[in-house]
Amino acid sequence: MTPDQLADRLEAAAHRIGPGVRHSVEHAAELGRAQIKGHASGRPGPNVITGQYRNSWQIETRHLPYGAQCTIGTEEPYGRRLEFGFVGADSLGRVYNQPPFPHVQPALPAMTAALRFGMLSAVAEALR
Repeated sequence: MTPDQLADRLEAAAHRIGPGVRHSVEHAAELGRAQIKGHASGRPGPNVITGQYRNSWQIETRHLPYGAQCTIGTEEPYGRRLEFGFVGADSLGRVYNQPPFPHVQPALPAMTAALRFGMLSAVAEALR
């Protein structure tokens, strides 16, 4: 293979890799949201009363030229308190000693593994 042929092949792969990377990122985000919701469904995560908090987790996807960016989050104001706990007085003067109920951190290994596998697959597919 000549350098020009290699350059042409790499350029073609660069154009094919975007959809594969986008799919992998979106899949890892969906898996992460499912894991978070699962961990937010009772101990050791937070207890479920209405399901409002669990259903508040959303994914925001931003497509990039050769990939994507996904953000997983909730707009519920007590999300950080549930994940990390809270000790002390709040803005209204109420005193809390709330332990953490992690539900996001336990989902990170599965998301990392899915993203790593997806990226390897996307690159392998683009280079075929």
